[in-house]
Amino acid sequence: MFQDFKPVLKILLRFVLIYVALVLGYQFYLNGFRNQGIDTVSEWVGNQVVFCQNQAGFASQLIPGKPEEETAWFHVGGKYVSRMVEGCNAVSVIILFLSFVFAFYKGFKTFVFAFAGIIFLHLMNVLRITGLNIVLLKHPQYGKIAHDYFFPAIIYGSVVLLWLIWVKFFALKNLGDENP
Repeated sequence: MFQDFKPVLKILLRFVLIYVALVLGYQFYLNGFRNQGIDTVSEWVGNQVVFCQNQAGFASQLIPGKPEEETAWFHVGGKYVSRMVEGCNAVSVIILFLSFVFAFYKGFKTFVFAFAGIIFLHLMNVLRITGLNIVLLKHPQYGKIAHDYFFPAIIYGSVVLLWLIWVKFFALKNLGDENP
């Protein structure tokens, strides 16, 4: 009876195990920054956002918050427009992406696709935060909808797009050729 479900159960089990391992590893990393300010990955992402904003003509700085707040503030165009917290660095989204891709493991190309996907998601995230900060600066009345709906749709939509590409062109490619 379960023989028909065995491939699906293997994929699901692999996904859960990889996801749990990556989340626990990331939590272990974050625990090292308790009450010490923003973690280094979030600071790295924040500095890249500042670079993009400066290149786009919006004078920007990343100002550290109090260590116990574990945040940093984006000072853009003479105003504090938003803050950078751990959840903004997209690591949790990347963990979800990696768990799915490695659940459909296909050898070396899995690592190549995962690496390319991480780079793509990171770039999308930096552009997402940059765009959000510009909206908050120029059109603050749209800040809530931009933060809660529009920009999350960009990052999660990017993950779904990558998943679809992975499954259609890599994970399930030639699957129909195996069974006559």
